[in-house]
Amino acid sequence: MTTTVYPQAWERTLLPLAYEAEQRSVAPTPMPVSDPALLDRAYSYCDSITSTHSHTFYVATSLLPPEKRRAMRALYAFCRLSDDIVDCSQEDKEVTLAAWGRTVLSPTPPPGDLVAVAWADTRLRYHIPPRYAEQLIDGVGRDLHLQRYSTFEDVARYAYGVASTVGLMSMHIIGFAGEQAIPYAIELGIALQITNILRDVEEDRRAGRVYLPMGELTAFGLTEADLDRGQVDERWRAFLRFQIERNRRLYAEAEPGIAMLSSDGRFAVAAASNLYCAILDDIEAHDYDVFHRRAHVSAWEKVRRLPGIWWRNRERTERRL
Repeated sequence: MTTTVYPQAWERTLLPLAYEAEQRSVAPTPMPVSDPALLDRAYSYCDSITSTHSHTFYVATSLLPPEKRRAMRALYAFCRLSDDIVDCSQEDKEVTLAAWGRTVLSPTPPPGDLVAVAWADTRLRYHIPPRYAEQLIDGVGRDLHLQRYSTFEDVARYAYGVASTVGLMSMHIIGFAGEQAIPYAIELGIALQITNILRDVEEDRRAGRVYLPMGELTAFGLTEADLDRGQVDERWRAFLRFQIERNRRLYAEAEPGIAMLSSDGRFAVAAASNLYCAILDDIEAHDYDVFHRRAHVSAWEKVRRLPGIWWRNRERTERRL
């Protein structure tokens, strides 16, 4: 059996959150949706949300079998709408988010709410612990009250809520070997979210949020005023080199967990991990300038990388066997 050693405090504090979710049920089991036409509309709507908002996730989930693919896109739509309430809603965001949480955890969501319908069906089919959905809603809700993080440990706790929970729910859809896979899913979720944070520094700053650890900015001689100026100098390059090196280490440490997933889902997760990690390459290739352009991986580059990802995933699986 392969295990991960977690020497750092931030990692030790996150594991109990996942184990709590696995062991505690806090919501009624969803009732089966008896209308096939409604289910088809609900899943199709989630598919359209995914294709519109995340090309990388859409490509990665295309590598899954059809049933798991549509379940993963229902999960994405649930997460996306939760996030949009905080980022885009003009209403009382806290009240709206709480109401949305009750809707998506209801055993009988309203037929007119297609995302809630698809998500309820997915939760039922794949026995997804409802506590993970609660943790995600709590995580996105942090943005309503907290816009600065002092340490990397604080950022990691935030990333668990908004990203590791997604990985842990995804594991239930894909299938996994047992609890030994949980630490790897947590770590991969944090790696993906840190990549988002590094890519979106300017977008987040305009929204009044700084997810970069403030103590680490200070250690490199940087302040929020430097972020406002958007100047790429040696201090900023050194800071981002440090962040990228640690982020790549997280991806590498999470990689053994992919072999613990069901065989028909490993390639999709490996693709998502590798394509997201490639955003770090793009940041480096453009001299660490995340202020004047949004780092990305082109559609052609994603297609070009897939054969190599497939081959490495096959080799990793064969080594485990």
